[in-house]
Amino acid sequence: MTTIALTGGGTAGHITPMRAVGESLLAAQPDTSLVIIGTEAGREKQLLPEGFGDIVEVQKLPFPRSLSMDALRFPRRFSRAVSSLRHHFRERSVDVVAGFGGYVAAPAYVAAWREKIPLVIHEANALPGLANRLGARLTSHVATCFPGTPLPHHVTIGMPLPRHIVDMDQEALAPEGYTFFGLDPAQPVLLITGGSSGAKKLNEALVEAVPRIVKRGWQVLHLVGPSLEVPQAMPGGYVAVDYCQQMELAYAVADMVISRAGAATVSELAIAGLPAILVPYHVGNGEQHRNARFLVKEGAALVVNQADVTPAYIDSVVLPLLDDRVQRDRMGQAAKRVAFTDAAERFADMVWAAREVASSC
Repeated sequence: MTTIALTGGGTAGHITPMRAVGESLLAAQPDTSLVIIGTEAGREKQLLPEGFGDIVEVQKLPFPRSLSMDALRFPRRFSRAVSSLRHHFRERSVDVVAGFGGYVAAPAYVAAWREKIPLVIHEANALPGLANRLGARLTSHVATCFPGTPLPHHVTIGMPLPRHIVDMDQEALAPEGYTFFGLDPAQPVLLITGGSSGAKKLNEALVEAVPRIVKRGWQVLHLVGPSLEVPQAMPGGYVAVDYCQQMELAYAVADMVISRAGAATVSELAIAGLPAILVPYHVGNGEQHRNARFLVKEGAALVVNQADVTPAYIDSVVLPLLDDRVQRDRMGQAAKRVAFTDAAERFADMVWAAREVASSC
């Protein structure tokens, strides 16, 4: 039996590809044992199915970015995490460690390297994080979501996504989606989403524009997250949903999307073939701006800074695009042309290949 440890950052952006790859590994070899490296506060227990794998919890260890007491304590905490993971890897006879970046990935990478366990890394963002920049120095098995990601010896494979997204038949799903969200099949739908945790300022700017959008003959499906209190007096044709666990239904009814530019979202929009206006999250190292370029350079999306999502921008850019069916169709077709649909399988193949190379040495 092969034992594979999967590690990510405890957030949906890391756990989504982790789950997709794990399912692909299990589909290829059902007797594979999975070990999930997570944190006590992570979302692994929420987002991974029961029985998916044993969860090993380690302390959340964000890299310090300034001098502080946490920075002074970091080396000892990191060393303890590495030692703990080396013990877990030996105890479970881990054959390969597959990582997706994030807070707990770095000690797992170092533990794998010290234990001489093959390490395979996937970087979701066009601009890699610190953990994967470290990990890419410890292995030659590196995959990226987007072309041009600055990591050594990487191969671009796309974003590992669950099969219900990769294989979705939007035309077949649309009737269920209209019923599920209470939308009218006779009118086009603008899908607005700020990601799994919402985007308060972006949401507020777009809610203000809803009456003008509805007057254009459009409906608005708004995934608001937990941060927005929707005004009481909203026009008919506006549907607000806190969180959607069936994004394939949202994509099935959408005719255009306004969203953040997380790696999973950008990849899903390409698979869905949906024209989009991307509003990158401005906090971080600028990775969402880089992610957005993947669709923008192909003519599949427009990009705008959050501060520029003003009434003037909505009137001069958003509303004209809603009126322009031909342009939206061109954008959707461009998105489809660059979609990756086999990333989970390709990354799983990299895991098996790393195991075979190690076993032959």
